[in-house]
Amino acid sequence: MNKRALLISLVVGVIGVLLLLLYLSRFEQEASGGERVRLLMAVKAMEPGAAIAEDQLTTREVPLAYVEDRAVKAVEKPKVVGLRLGTKVEASQTLMWTDLAIAADERRDLSSLVQPGARAVSIVAESGDKSFAMIQPGDYVDVIASMPGEADKRNAVVLLQKVLALAVGLETAPEKITDTKDEKRDMVLTLSVSLQEAQLLSLASERGKLLVALRNPDDQTVQDGIPDMPSTALEDKVIRTTIQGARKLGPVELKAK
Repeated sequence: MNKRALLISLVVGVIGVLLLLLYLSRFEQEASGGERVRLLMAVKAMEPGAAIAEDQLTTREVPLAYVEDRAVKAVEKPKVVGLRLGTKVEASQTLMWTDLAIAADERRDLSSLVQPGARAVSIVAESGDKSFAMIQPGDYVDVIASMPGEADKRNAVVLLQKVLALAVGLETAPEKITDTKDEKRDMVLTLSVSLQEAQLLSLASERGKLLVALRNPDDQTVQDGIPDMPSTALEDKVIRTTIQGARKLGPVELKAK
């Protein structure tokens, strides 16, 4: 009987050690940004207009949490070798899809820009809304929805953060729309989102109005717990003062009247 109890204790102890090692391994991976993704990196500086040669590229491993949607993955190397650059790429810099140049008679197929697991979803600006005019393909934006609330009030909701813009109008290349004066293209913005984020956009576009806020390309922050802002904030001096003072303090909790 004692031998059986000792054996069971030994087995339980071994299982406990294995579970602990598994937990520590997973914790270490998550703390370091998740699993590694192999991206393409320039071996040396490459000038605009130059064709990308295979020996000019190498790979680097980056934690998944720090991988940008527009980064070119190592498995996509055959797609970019031979293409020309639209911007200068410095040595040891990660190659981005937005670094590539598009010929005057060529347009990138939008579906090829959509990363695995993501979806391309277009949103349409309200008539007279010029907020899309400042966006270019490759930029990152936050999406804010103005939604109806109780008693004819409205709430401003931070719907999505750090979303990649794939196209503006029909153009998928930044250099193609820099000098354009076609106002129609400013009405449609195509974003790279997950399937569930696409559901949110679908509901929000039906019930309210969407606005996009342009981000700095180096800003990787995503704020948690941002409260909805009620339309009463426009009439409440205390709330307005709190919001204005929060520029240095971060998001604040608002209480509607």
